[in-house]
Amino acid sequence: MIAFWLLAPLMVLAALGILFVRKAVHAALLLAFVMIGLAILYLVQDAPFLFSVQIIVYTGAILMLFLFVVMLVGVDASDSLVETIRGQRVLALILGVLFGATVVIALSQVTIGTVTGLDAANKNGNVEGVAQLLFTKYVFAFEVTSALLITAAVGAMVLAHRERLIPKPSQTDLARRRMADYAAYGKHPGNLPGPGTYARHNAVDTPALLPDGSASDASVSRVLAARGNVRQAPELATDVEALLHDEEVTADER
Repeated sequence: MIAFWLLAPLMVLAALGILFVRKAVHAALLLAFVMIGLAILYLVQDAPFLFSVQIIVYTGAILMLFLFVVMLVGVDASDSLVETIRGQRVLALILGVLFGATVVIALSQVTIGTVTGLDAANKNGNVEGVAQLLFTKYVFAFEVTSALLITAAVGAMVLAHRERLIPKPSQTDLARRRMADYAAYGKHPGNLPGPGTYARHNAVDTPALLPDGSASDASVSRVLAARGNVRQAPELATDVEALLHDEEVTADER
């Protein structure tokens, strides 16, 4: 009872927040809070199987999948103001009112019979008790819930859907664009050459060499060229010879 009165107000506030927040990511996080609170209530009511299913399947798998898709696509708050399907807001309002009226009418006609304790309901185990209720007495409600889950999946797809303003370029279009840039600006149409490889050095400051031994300008960083840090192969050979000569002189002096 204490857990219910602590979690129920917070769950109601989070459920209302789902309706009023503007960002889909925030709505998904609030829904995760509601699902986790519901799982705790299942655990308090001696239903460990429902607690595990609520955490692992609904919160950990389905909801996180929706959240991952929304964050991957990058739905912005301004996207909710654009209707990708004509008349979807009016249709959603009408269906919401009809669903609310159906729930109210159904609840007003519910009759509660003899209350059975949890010990009697779970006498053969919580899993068997839940399965017997789902596929016998509450099979219709179970199928309606599955339909609602499918509707939620379709709703997530509608939220993540974006209209393409321009056609997607093909490989031929990309090749033509690269050749046009080469003809107009002299931009290399293919992949740039990688850094050169020497005996003990392989880095961006070592340029690739052309057949004549000079450095390829396409593999030289503009920053390094502006700083004057680019060395040609003959200069490197001269530096190596000077270094070797200095080492020989030092050895002779010793």
